[in-house]
Amino acid sequence: MPYDCRPSRFSADLFPAAPGWIRDAACVGEDPELFFPLTERDSEPQVARARAVCRRCRVLLACRRWAVEQGEDAGIWGATTAAQRRVIRRELFD
Repeated sequence: MPYDCRPSRFSADLFPAAPGWIRDAACVGEDPELFFPLTERDSEPQVARARAVCRRCRVLLACRRWAVEQGEDAGIWGATTAAQRRVIRRELFD
């Protein structure tokens, strides 16, 4: 059986280039796979669970802004999916 080197909990160390606000994020200590569902449809229960964590986060807007500015194209960041962030980027930068 191959060794699974994926982290079992989300930590700021997973994103070394991320700004300091990430240490205050509600997702710290959560399973990172929660925030990277196979499909990011609004109807997907995993997306709803990830967003529930985001919505109780005091750095939600900083997280969302960072993900939009960095072009983060996977996962749930600041309670948004990659598709939602693409729309935001187009509205802001086109």
